Parts: sequence; structure tokens; C-alpha cells
Amino acid sequence: MEIRVNVPEALASRAQSRGVPVEAYVEELLARQAATGAEDADRFETPEQIRAWLDALAQFSEKIPPLPEFISREWIYQDHD
Repeated sequence: MEIRVNVPEALASRAQSRGVPVEAYVEELLARQAATGAEDADRFETPEQIRAWLDALAQFSEKIPPLPEFISREWIYQDHD
């Protein structure tokens, strides 16, 4: 099958940064998408995207209470009667 599309600059740039032709890069993306079924298979392409994801994970971390120095069975089950 042959498909012709106008390639966005960003896609061409990503292919170039990987040192592969655009066609090969698109084939790789499609194969990965088909294999995983994931809609966001190429979600983290830049350090900024990774940092944003990590920041979102840690968003409410200041609300997590500190752990005690020694974790005992009593501490684990303190809220259970």
C-alpha cells in the first residue's frame, strides 16, 4: 500500500534527529501503534514532556505524611479495628 501525505515539520524533524528517513520513521510509529494499541505511544519525546509528567505525579506529594522511623505492625494497622 502506498500513501502520500504532507509531512509536518515536527515529524520530519523527529525523523531527522533519529537519523532515519521520514518514511521509515512513520512506518516505525505505525508498527508500534498497531503492536501496543496505545494512543500515546510516542508521548514522551522531550525532556520537558518527561519533566511535566513527573511534576504532575508529584503534584500533591507535600500532603503525604512522613513515614515513621520504624514501621511496626501496629503502625500499619493503626486505623483498623
